[in-house]
Amino acid sequence: MRDEDYWVELYQAQQRLGGGFLVTRRFILTALHCLRGLSTLDEELDIVLADGTQVRGQVCRRDKDADLALIEISRHHDVRQPVPAAGVARDGKRWRGPYRPAENEVELSGHIDRGAVSYLCEGGASIEALQLTADQSLGDYSGYSGGPVETSAPDRRPVIVGILLEQVPDRADVDRSANVLFAATIKEAMQRFDHFDVLHLMDVLRPAPRERLSPPSYEPGSNLPPRQQTDRVEVVIQTFQQLSDQGVMDPTHVAELRYLALKRVIEGDADGVNA
Repeated sequence: MRDEDYWVELYQAQQRLGGGFLVTRRFILTALHCLRGLSTLDEELDIVLADGTQVRGQVCRRDKDADLALIEISRHHDVRQPVPAAGVARDGKRWRGPYRPAENEVELSGHIDRGAVSYLCEGGASIEALQLTADQSLGDYSGYSGGPVETSAPDRRPVIVGILLEQVPDRADVDRSANVLFAATIKEAMQRFDHFDVLHLMDVLRPAPRERLSPPSYEPGSNLPPRQQTDRVEVVIQTFQQLSDQGVMDPTHVAELRYLALKRVIEGDADGVNA
């Protein structure tokens, strides 16, 4: 892994559980079945970042029906890994799976057959999913679950569009699986978890311009100078709007988050005046 990579390795008691990736600098998304070795909802685990740094975290939410889990990194750690923008996949576009379960494994890539299809996953829920064809006919894709699905923006920057969950059995050969994979869309994952509220998104949704905002170690609820606080909210509001325009977030939800962000600034300014 490289320093600029945003996917992670998950361990518990030095036993590798699987992979995941940063959806913010505080939260990691993974496939729930990657965490079968954990026994309790709040059990802690070790997270190895792309630069080799090891941090602690714990599972904060599990969605058994959709086979998704959210892991929160301990607030004692300052995570500075970049987080690509989220987006919506388009039929026919190329995709890439940058996460590899081991250094001797291949990197997955291929075409997006369907950018949004209703899919009944093994967890039992009908989710919005991507149907993907992989160029690499491996037969067994176990170990890749929980990894991100990327496409690229016009400027070639990576855009996260999904999380790998399952592969399709080969109907002609019961002992082999096809090179067709399903991934939950990022939109589906964001709707499944209530942690993507204004407090978290203001802190970590997208890397902020260094010259305008406070360092990434800022925690929600801490006191920022009014100008920095306002700048941060402006960036977050712009991000909300972009996610709405891209179809990742519901416009009604975006409007609510924008209201909460502005309310927070106003309350912060009032506190500053009264201090």
